[in-house]
Amino acid sequence: MNKVLTQSKTIAVEIWLPIGLFVLWWFATAGSTSLYFPPLPRIVAKLGEILSTRFASDILPSLQNFGLGLGIAILAGITLGLALGALPPVHEALKPVLEFMRAIPGVAILPVALFIFGIGSDMKVAIIVFGAFWPVLLNTIDGIRGVDGLVKEVSRSYKIRPVDYIFRILLPAASPQIIAGVRISVSLGIILIVASEYIASTEGIGYIQLQSARLFQMDVMWAALLLLGVLGYVANALFRLVEHGLLRWHRGVRGTSQGA
Repeated sequence: MNKVLTQSKTIAVEIWLPIGLFVLWWFATAGSTSLYFPPLPRIVAKLGEILSTRFASDILPSLQNFGLGLGIAILAGITLGLALGALPPVHEALKPVLEFMRAIPGVAILPVALFIFGIGSDMKVAIIVFGAFWPVLLNTIDGIRGVDGLVKEVSRSYKIRPVDYIFRILLPAASPQIIAGVRISVSLGIILIVASEYIASTEGIGYIQLQSARLFQMDVMWAALLLLGVLGYVANALFRLVEHGLLRWHRGVRGTSQGA
């Protein structure tokens, strides 16, 4: 019962401000006649229209590209980060190249991606992979290198198999930092999928927003913007559920150590 009450309070604290701002926006713009700031009721109506008529043609492709690009970035970032974190000399040798590459914004490679992959989903996925890859990679490297040296020595002394060493010791120990990197990548993925749909695209949420702005359909533009915000919030909420399950052991260990 206490757990349910605690969760209810947490949810209430989290959602009261968004709900309050939404209500304020609703009544503040209810009588608006401005072309650029249409009434929120009309925006919500357009949002419902987009969801009902353009889900398969525009929203679903964006979600698919986002999921595929983020999945590849996470897998590649953890795999390479594990290798570089476990091999410090290799990491030091590659560090200048990694620092150079990660300093390039994902949006900046749009022309290159267009040239290599052409117009289509491959280009959008490539941009998401490039931008979302670096937080996962760097956090994984830091997490692996931050594993207690005594744990590593004990593992070598007991001659633990490499597979068990990786999946039962290194990755669990580094998981808090890896998860932190993935969380950053989720936000970057949302940004990059929209940016990739602004250029040479005929579908997607970003395409809806850009085209509606060009046609001065401001209610549609605001509806697409509202949809992006909702998708970002939902993606973050789902990731928090995954994070809660994956790091349950970490919170237990931390609670035990604090209690001691």
